[in-house]
Amino acid sequence: MKTLKLTLLCCLLPVFTFANVSQSQKDALVALYNSTNGDSWNTSWDLDQPVTEWYGVTIENDEIVAIDLSFNNLKGNLPSEIAGLSSLKKLNLAFNKLEGVLPEALTDMINLETLQLFSNNLSGSIPTDIGHLKNLRILELYNNNFSGEIPNSIGNLSKLEILILSSNQLIGTLPNGITNLKSLRILSLFDNSFLGTLPSSIGELTQLEELVLSNNAFYGNLPNELAQLTNLKTLLLSNNGFKGNYAALKDKLPNIVDFDLDEVNMKGALATLDSEEDDD
Repeated sequence: MKTLKLTLLCCLLPVFTFANVSQSQKDALVALYNSTNGDSWNTSWDLDQPVTEWYGVTIENDEIVAIDLSFNNLKGNLPSEIAGLSSLKKLNLAFNKLEGVLPEALTDMINLETLQLFSNNLSGSIPTDIGHLKNLRILELYNNNFSGEIPNSIGNLSKLEILILSSNQLIGTLPNGITNLKSLRILSLFDNSFLGTLPSSIGELTQLEELVLSNNAFYGNLPNELAQLTNLKTLLLSNNGFKGNYAALKDKLPNIVDFDLDEVNMKGALATLDSEEDDD
């Protein structure tokens, strides 16, 4: 009897070994494979094998929760079918050759916590409804060809900790909602064509450790509220038109390590302290 039970157990093991991924999820993966020239990936998928065997795919409780295909020679467009991965928490397709625009359906993936599409050839605008991804903690779209303005809806991403949009072709002023991102630790927008002044409300982002705005067309006085960002370790603002007091600002940031401003413009005092400090 013991031998029979052991035999039955061994026969049942494969049932529990392979996750029962739904057909709709598999179809979404196949669409990604086909639209990005999967046969030419550095590490390809054998579509005849179970999804559990597919490189870069993480499954929990029969749900696909993460895809990491970075550095894998993906070429082509991101398909709208990818939105069928409704339980996906992490999507990392960085350092590939993706092109075209981001599908609007991407903003339906409301469980996403990490979206990393940097170092591709993606273009077009950042989806207007990016703010629907309210669980996002990391959004990294740098080193692409995105254009247009940052959508106002980005202010809805209250859990966002890292926002890196550097080295694109983005324009316009900072959306008002960006200062709603109270959990933000890294804000990097360098090497775009942003303009306008830095709002005093930037001082509300007290968790910021890195603020990188170099190589844009910002101008005006540095707001005194920058001094409220006492967790800042990196502040890079060079190659803009900012004015203010270089030394005074640096003295007010106790944890600063990397500090880069256009010293030629750094005269006088911080914006709201001009008259007060000049009178002293």
